[in-house]
Amino acid sequence: MSMQELPVLDQGEACCAGLTSAPLAEAEAAELARVFKALGDPVRLRLLSMIASREGGEMCVCELTPAFDLAQPTISHHLKLLRQAGLIDCERRGTWVYYWALPSTMESLAAVLRAPQR
Repeated sequence: MSMQELPVLDQGEACCAGLTSAPLAEAEAAELARVFKALGDPVRLRLLSMIASREGGEMCVCELTPAFDLAQPTISHHLKLLRQAGLIDCERRGTWVYYWALPSTMESLAAVLRAPQR
């Protein structure tokens, strides 16, 4: 498995039943912890929210940077960590880089956290 992305799992698979159905395997816990660590920073969480909620599904880095009182290299570092966690992806178009959220990763995280219906 690539260090850049989480596996996309079918919602019906046993491993996606959630934390309350069975203990996580060591490798799965390590991979999930890496993704949750990326989300553990308020700037990265805001960046992901801005990108994911954007109409059209993508956002230029030129629109993200002014929303923060941080230098452009710092924003780029946070975006890189979100990419490495498999939460976003990007594409360079001319001088600008456009980012979009990867719904499959967020759905996998949601499936792990989902509490069973009682």
